[in-house]
Amino acid sequence: DNVFALVGHFGTPTVGATLSYIQETGVPMVYAATGINSLYFEKEDGLSNPVMAVQPIYKTDGRLMAARALNESLYGTSGDAKLASDAKVGVLYLNDDAGQSMKAGIEVQAAAEERVNDFIYKPFTTDDAGALSAAVLDLQTAGVGAVIVASNQSPFKSAVGALNAAGMDVPVFTSYVNADATSVDATVDYGFDMYANAWLDIVDPDGQMGFSAAYWAFATDMLTYDPDTAFSANAYAMAGYIAAAIFVEGLNRVDDDLLTWETYIDAMESAEISVPMGGVVDFTEGKRWGIASMALLQLDNSGDAPAWAKVREIETLQVVQAK
Repeated sequence: DNVFALVGHFGTPTVGATLSYIQETGVPMVYAATGINSLYFEKEDGLSNPVMAVQPIYKTDGRLMAARALNESLYGTSGDAKLASDAKVGVLYLNDDAGQSMKAGIEVQAAAEERVNDFIYKPFTTDDAGALSAAVLDLQTAGVGAVIVASNQSPFKSAVGALNAAGMDVPVFTSYVNADATSVDATVDYGFDMYANAWLDIVDPDGQMGFSAAYWAFATDMLTYDPDTAFSANAYAMAGYIAAAIFVEGLNRVDDDLLTWETYIDAMESAEISVPMGGVVDFTEGKRWGIASMALLQLDNSGDAPAWAKVREIETLQVVQAK
């Protein structure tokens, strides 16, 4: 009662348990701190959908992983060739909600690019190393030209460890949730290139100390101080800022019209919305995909500690698919 909107709705269990009630009541929900696929809607004709997720949904994440693997010029001895049109793509997916959600997006993109028969899917769990090794062997035997690991952090480390132990040497693509140094083993010299999506870009060579101007505009609110590491970016603070910024954009778009749930949702659907330190989120025509524009990072494991470096700017799914 007397609540105009839910902004920054937090956590998979909470969002999942309340989503149907939100849609039933019609209260606008802007930003969800989860990527569950129940937030994903292609389009709902004639209906006003109050659910407006911003953070990339795992299904969208999976679509971008597949699009990057198929269309980027990252292959060959000089790293400037595309994946062959008849090459196979292996998909190792964790047999849980996150892995299966990413797999669903990979399947959608494979169909969109008419490459359904070129994808080989192998489930894995972290408590059966033998089964994981067998799955990797199957991909080796099939001669895949790329591998997608659809999982979160700890299982990703297990999967790339198994790929490395088997001597795989083809590029590996993964989710934005793994774009962190702790997702790999710093003591291992991996025999293949690794790439991850990234939906925020706080690093800008032209910005102060390597950070973008948008970042520094509210840096004091997003920094956490630790005596051992000095200042570091606080991901939760960035998420909160983005949630509020996009919510306020909808308010500003309503302008002098009567502010209601209906006019607010119409305003949010009127055009794409720029994401601070990111790309755009597009609610037009009833789309509810979350952010579908991401950068691509590559793992650099040559230094004292692993680091992910940007190799592609933030691009929309459509741009990547068209390469």
